[in-house]
Amino acid sequence: MNATVTIGPLYRADAERCAELEQQLFPGDDPWSAQAFRDAVTSGQLYLAARLRRELVGYAGLAVVAGPPQAEAEVHTIGVDPAWQGHGIGRALLAKLLEAADQLGATVFLEVRTDNLAARRLYESCGFTVVGLRKRYYRPSGADAHTMRRDPAS
Repeated sequence: MNATVTIGPLYRADAERCAELEQQLFPGDDPWSAQAFRDAVTSGQLYLAARLRRELVGYAGLAVVAGPPQAEAEVHTIGVDPAWQGHGIGRALLAKLLEAADQLGATVFLEVRTDNLAARRLYESCGFTVVGLRKRYYRPSGADAHTMRRDPAS
């Protein structure tokens, strides 16, 4: 990852930029709106931003969906500006999400398009395995998704 990229909290003020990136990253599906990002940031869950100087170049979110003793979490979103993909930003964001999940002892789940091989390779390299298939999960494209799971680090 570029040394000048920092990972920190995602703010309500970042919502428009996140929605802009969603339009670029997920044009054939149902990209999140600025309001969806504002709601997510104020939900009490973990939402992070990757910034190059002051520009937001990536974002990620994790929701805890079940508590102890069997904690579970879901990766809700990860997105990186296409101009900055391949620089380790997505990996750095995911690492921070997983670090938080591991502190809770949470099993982490996510969905990923079956045709998004780069994302699948990233998730697999971080300990995720495919545990299911969701037919026509993404709308409106109708693309299928793999459900992936990662057990907490021991």
